[in-house]
Parts: sequence; structure tokens; C-alpha cells
Amino acid sequence: MAITTGSTTAAAASGAAANIPKALGVGSGVDTAALVKSLVDAQFAGKTARLTNQSETLTSQISALAEVKSGIGGFAGALTTLVKSGALATQPTSSSNAVRVTTLPGGRLTGINARVEVSRLASGQVAAMREGVAAGTGLGSGTLQLSFGSVDGDGVFAADGRAIPPITISDADGASLSGIAARITAANAGVTASVVSDAKGERIVLKGPTGAAQAFTLTATGDPRLSRLDVGFPQGAGGAQVATQAGNAELTVDGIALSRDSNSVSGAIPGVRLDLQSVTGGVAASIGSSAPTDALSQAVTNVVATFNEVLASVKTATDPITGALRADPAATALQRALSRFTLTPLTNATDGSPRTLAEIGVATNRDGTLRVDTAVLTKALASYPATIEAMFAAGTAASGDGLSAALNAISATATGATGLGASETRYTKAKAALGNEQLRLTEQSTNVSTRMTQQFAASEARVAAYKAQQTFMENQIKMWSKDG
Repeated sequence: MAITTGSTTAAAASGAAANIPKALGVGSGVDTAALVKSLVDAQFAGKTARLTNQSETLTSQISALAEVKSGIGGFAGALTTLVKSGALATQPTSSSNAVRVTTLPGGRLTGINARVEVSRLASGQVAAMREGVAAGTGLGSGTLQLSFGSVDGDGVFAADGRAIPPITISDADGASLSGIAARITAANAGVTASVVSDAKGERIVLKGPTGAAQAFTLTATGDPRLSRLDVGFPQGAGGAQVATQAGNAELTVDGIALSRDSNSVSGAIPGVRLDLQSVTGGVAASIGSSAPTDALSQAVTNVVATFNEVLASVKTATDPITGALRADPAATALQRALSRFTLTPLTNATDGSPRTLAEIGVATNRDGTLRVDTAVLTKALASYPATIEAMFAAGTAASGDGLSAALNAISATATGATGLGASETRYTKAKAALGNEQLRLTEQSTNVSTRMTQQFAASEARVAAYKAQQTFMENQIKMWSKDG
């Protein structure tokens, strides 16, 4: 059995009722349902066509706008990511695994040539309980007081006066070495603790930060068993033994002796961080740099290819005959901005070196697309490698601060609240208003259809009554004729 909704059933009943007189051969014989539909369609055809055309136009405009925004925004974002990755910047190099080099944020590496020798790595003080205890054995409760300072050549400790809050070891903490170690680490007092085990049992190992000024002592009070953690100087003055003393990294850079409290050294070579991995054993590590010539050449080619894809999308959208955004001021403004792209100053150089893409071999075709003059680009990379690298450096200004900044400025202007963003808001509001107008038109059409149907039904009823009366009178006349 077919299942119908109430509205479907009502419509069917209305249609059937409208055609009963016709089926019985009474009434006017006119298909009133079809007539009403034709009349209503004719009455609202103009408005319906207008709203449909407007809806299709707005849909095309919104779709084209989204494509243009996505294209220019994606182009700018991809270039920003590439620039920030550092792949287009000169990279520092090291001849030895003992010294790793990385570029500092904002660092500009030009003409680096240095020799680094490492005679000592920075170390943190490490102390451990002299004797192990059975697994699960605790040391009781109490307090642990840390003091930081330095140890001189005679092994004498000098505190630096830092106020370190005492570490409280509760009964629960002190029930096991792991509980005590966890409490020491969680106190964030400058020393971390861990538990190691071997054939002689478990021991707590204490480790401080690197640097000669980070030596520490520890004094326990409370349960006498906690004294096994005491760290003192001279060596042997505590229950724990110092396995490694705190010390600075010792290195020379081009013969200049340096001492640092960390194995990560900045400021020794401009723009570079040295990460010391091991001593160089008397063989200096040569620190230099490698220019990203091939990467820059490929980047220029990729920028041109992507630019042409974005431009094609914008030109399609703003085509004066078929473009969905041909009358949109923000879209046409974006097209004008793209036409000036290769002429935008990307550096503030005043030494005659190239400042724009056009000057390094990016030429503009008659249709506005770009191409790469490989010969010009190769010559520019050979003559002005630092200048072209600067063009691809991360920047924030619209002009003179790199290609990424220039493209981001175009994208921000085009997609912002006064650009394509304003157009998007306008089209969205118009689409919503049009939807409301279409709903009102549908309601009006329904009301007119209902009214006409009712009027024709009443008319059909009257015609049927007239025909019934006519038939009755004809039958009476026939009967009278027979009787005569």
C-alpha cells in the first residue's frame, strides 16, 4: 500500500473533486486544475524568472569569489611557509660532528669562516647514594635543603646565597626511594632525582643544571636514614658521592678562549648557534656557510608557475563578458595589484643591486602572465646571491622587506574587510534577501492558486446546477409531449 502525506492526499482529493463534474459530463467541461496552474504560472512567470536569474548570478559570484580568495591566500601562505622553513637561506656548515651549527632566528649568514676547538663540555653536577638499599626500602621523612654555588680548585664550596625553599619529605614520600626521588623532582628546586638499581640494590641519583656556578650541596634533617642523600664538599663530606662535577664548556673560536655554562653557545659567531657534542681532540671544526643557489632558482620558477595559476583564476572571474566578478571592484583591484607584482621593491638596497623580480629575470608576457628568463636569473644569482636571498627572507612590510611580505600585503588587502571580504558579505546578504523574496513569492503563488481554485469550484457548482435544472425541464417537456 502506498503511503501518502496529508498534503499529498489533500492535493489529490482537490484535483479529483475539480474533475468529478467533467467525468460525469456535467459542469463546464473545462479542466480547472490545469487552467488554474496555467493562470498562476503566467501571473508569476516574470518574477520567478527574475529571482531565478538573480540567484544563479549570486551563486556564481560567491563561488568565484571563494576561488579567488583561496587562490591568493593559499599562494601567500605557501610562500610564507617556504620562507620560514629556512630552505631559501644560507645554511651554516661544520666540518666536524663535534660541533653542530644552526641559524639563529633572524640571523643573516654572510661570509662565515671560523675555526672552533672544544676542550671541555659543560656538565651538571651528578651525585648518588654511596650504598644501595633493598628494592622497596624507604629512608623516612624529613626535609632536604639545597644550596647552589661553585667549587674552587681546592674543592671548597662557596654558596651563592640563593634562597631555596626546603623540600619536605612526608611519611608517604619517604616509604620508598622512588617516592623521595619524585618529590625532589616535583619541587622544581633546580635538581632532578631518579632511581637506579644494580646488583647492590637501589640508589637515588641527583643531577643539577650545567655550568660551574650550578654546583650544589644537600643537607637532610629528620630521619637519620635521609643523611644518605647528604652532598657536601670537600669530597666525602656527605652520604652521597659526587660522580661528576659541575663545569663550564671550554672552547676557542678563532683562537679566542670562551667559557659557557651550556653546550648550546650563541653569540660566539654572529647569527649562529653552536651545539657542542664532544671535544674536538685538538682538531678544529671549520664553520662556514652554503648558499642556497639551486633552491632559490627553483623557488623563483615555482613562484612564477603559481602566480600564473592564480592570475588565470582572477582573469576568468573578472572577464568583462563572462566573468562572475566582472563588476566587483575588489576583484579588479586585485588584478591590478598582480599586474604590478614584478615591479614591487623587495629590498631597500641602494648599491645598484636588483630590487625587483623583473630585475632578476622574471618577465611579464603580453597577457599578464610571467615567465623566467633563465639566463638573466642565473647571472643575477651569481652576481648578487645575498641580494636575491634577501628577497626571499621573512619580512612584514609591504615593500622592501621581501617577496613573502609583498605577497602577503596584496593578499591581506584583497581578502580583507574592505576588499573581497566586503564583497563576500554583500553577496551573502543579497543571497539571504533573495531567498526570503523567493519564499514570499511561493506563498503568494500558493494563495492565488487556492483562491482561483475555490472560485472556479464555485463556478463549476453553479454551472452544474444550471445543467441539472435544464435536464429536468427537458425531461418534463418530453413527458408533456408524450401525454399530448
